Amino acid sequence: MAIDKELLDILACPKCKGDIRLNKAGDGLICDACNLLYEIKEDIPIMLIDEAVDLTKHPERRDPA
Repeated sequence: MAIDKELLDILACPKCKGDIRLNKAGDGLICDACNLLYEIKEDIPIMLIDEAVDLTKHPERRDPA
């Protein structure tokens, strides 16, 4: 089950309060401003800064351009 569009519209990055987007794989939410990936586990977005994947350290997790 994909993340609900209405939920995606109200979620914001907990670090910068900016916009987030669903990655192409559909298993995470990306904040381009912070270079963070918030994983989605069992259809629940894990919106904890300490649990986020730093995309500068893990560029393989970034969406291809």
